[in-house]
Amino acid sequence: MKICVIGGGGAIGGYLAVMLARAGNDVTVVARGATLKAIQERGLALITNEEPEPLHATVTAVEKITDAGKPDIIILAVKAHQVEPVVHDMASIMGPDTILIPMQNGIPWWYFQKLPGEYQDHSVETVDAGGLIMRAINPNNILGCVVYPATFTQAPGVIRHVEGTRFPIGELDGSVSDRAKMVSELMAAAGFKSPILEDIRAEIWLKLWGNMTFNPISALTHGHLEGICRHPLTKDLARNMMAEAQTIGEKLGVTFRVDIERRIGGAEKVGKHKTSMLQDLEAGRSLEIDALLGSVIELGQITKTPTPCLSTVFALTKVLDENVQASNGSLALPFAAGY
Repeated sequence: MKICVIGGGGAIGGYLAVMLARAGNDVTVVARGATLKAIQERGLALITNEEPEPLHATVTAVEKITDAGKPDIIILAVKAHQVEPVVHDMASIMGPDTILIPMQNGIPWWYFQKLPGEYQDHSVETVDAGGLIMRAINPNNILGCVVYPATFTQAPGVIRHVEGTRFPIGELDGSVSDRAKMVSELMAAAGFKSPILEDIRAEIWLKLWGNMTFNPISALTHGHLEGICRHPLTKDLARNMMAEAQTIGEKLGVTFRVDIERRIGGAEKVGKHKTSMLQDLEAGRSLEIDALLGSVIELGQITKTPTPCLSTVFALTKVLDENVQASNGSLALPFAAGY
């Protein structure tokens, strides 16, 4: 298959690109700067705990999406707030049969598309202001996906895999289509686990349960997953945030297949892993707090659900992000005299 990975130099995008290329697919990655140069010169490298030597893959690397040709599959592996700037270029390389697999954390822009009920085609303003992305992308192209592996970028063009291989997929209308079966088999051949789910939105909430709690808590405390789950105060905060979110999800018809304690226990088992938000904070990158937490608060508002814990953590993390960005990505924030 001809596959384009937008964000292929990032942690998840690079992981997918390496494994899919090594499985015999024609992979093009879209990257920038030092990462683009490194991939063009040396290819992509993946470091895993299972292999003594790095896994290498030769891929085509381009800076512009419009130079990626006409792929069969597009994997959109950028942060939620990075989708809108590239959406029109991405749409230009898509045909009616192109499969688009968005891999953003949080509530996706397409959440209410093909979802029967009073909120059908409702725009999630927090991640898609004015419905711009919804208008640019045909929902018929979209195949939903939830990303579970933990990875990080060790150096430009070098990805470190920590744990996990699961990328569950699902059609927006809940059907088990031929193309979903094809993608599931394609991912399996590359070493991933991609079961087809008839309710991809329920899986989104299960993943989001952790992202919307542990990510901002880790950014605020600089704590790793194991520590957050074991400290009584942060564990209790995470529990309360999850309870608020569960109420929202259930009002939208979502069934949670595990309980809160089991979800927290699963995060603890990941160990001393820094969340992606903490990694972004330490690197001075903008945080995806709107997609992970702001979107849930927005859904709380439309379902008339109080969100005191979610709103408090959101406010604190939002201010932290704005302060770090105002100081050019520095964690050493200046304090005004008199405080």
